[in-house]
Amino acid sequence: MSGSFVRRSAGRVLDALPEGVRLRIAGSRYGFDASDVPAPVVAPDGDVRLYIAPVNFAGQAFRWARAAELLPGVGAVNMQYRNPTGDFGFPADYALPTAVFLKSRRWQRAQFDAVVRGFSHVLVEAVRPIFGELFDGDVRKEVAAMKDAGLQVGLIAHGTDVRVPSVHRSDNPYSPFHGDEWDQTPLLEQSAQVRSALASSLALPTFYSTATLARHLPPARWLPVVVDPDRWASTEPPLTRAKPVVMHVPSSGIVKGTTAVREAAARLEAEGLIEYREAHAVPADEMPDLYRSADIVIDALRMGNYGVAAVEAMAAGRVVVTYLTDLAVGEAEEAGALPPCVFANPDTLEDALREICADPESFRTLAAQGPAFVRRVHDGRRSALALAGFLGVTAPWSEEVL
Repeated sequence: MSGSFVRRSAGRVLDALPEGVRLRIAGSRYGFDASDVPAPVVAPDGDVRLYIAPVNFAGQAFRWARAAELLPGVGAVNMQYRNPTGDFGFPADYALPTAVFLKSRRWQRAQFDAVVRGFSHVLVEAVRPIFGELFDGDVRKEVAAMKDAGLQVGLIAHGTDVRVPSVHRSDNPYSPFHGDEWDQTPLLEQSAQVRSALASSLALPTFYSTATLARHLPPARWLPVVVDPDRWASTEPPLTRAKPVVMHVPSSGIVKGTTAVREAAARLEAEGLIEYREAHAVPADEMPDLYRSADIVIDALRMGNYGVAAVEAMAAGRVVVTYLTDLAVGEAEEAGALPPCVFANPDTLEDALREICADPESFRTLAAQGPAFVRRVHDGRRSALALAGFLGVTAPWSEEVL
């Protein structure tokens, strides 16, 4: 008897139970009482009302909603399901327990009704269902139902949702998807193949958040990640102390290249050149002070593009070390958005850190370009421009003035 058959059978049994029982069972799985079903989302004011759901990775859906509201006549709300543990506390307009999202038919029906009656546009994140299991967890059925109700629907890809490992490693020698290093690679390959194929078949307006994702998608537009520059700003320049503090915050050691970071940092620390600090599971509201306490922030050395963490560290005026593939560099240059970072990979990291330590003045100058770059590319205005066509509005500024 196959595992998938058992799971399907168990799911049918669970769905046949009274809702209160289903929620208690699902709530126990996720570690909290899910019996309190929230009211459905309330649509914002505006001629155009945008709903973004359901994952809010790194708080980006919330930030994109704020970016959309920079456009005339647009109101926006983001939605996120979340668990009580492992949640970093990113802001969200509307959040609810994962168990309720998955198992409360009452919530699912009310939420669907509230969305189709109250909103004009929907952006589906990560090619994931946004109404739990109401449509059997089938994004295709959800999209059809929303379009039948008159909504304009689009997609946003974040990264691992559509990034196909076999494609990623084809031109990235440092990809974490080489060989059998990561036991998650086969699962990621399968899920990304399915989601990227689904995104292509849906043929919806499609956006992606980080460089090089476009090759995994149908024709799509870059939707830059967004941060609040003021929240990250620092009055203290980096590299003014005798021994620079090097910070690394690995959400995933394999993805970030943490082994190489530790090895290089250990050698420099033994020579008295740096102080190395590593942080894990840091709540979102503590990250600005963490970055401001550092001189150098090492982000991801293997994926080959820059993401939210690098943008946040640049906004804090830190020296940011990250790895960009040639493809990512080309895309960034074409978009006029090559970040002022130190580019290094696992093999060149140690040399890069030694160079920074040997010439702090030059790298202070580079780091000082970070906040202005973030305000020009990642403060929400360029993201609003990307969304304007989908939302059917005209931005009161152009890319040329940013």
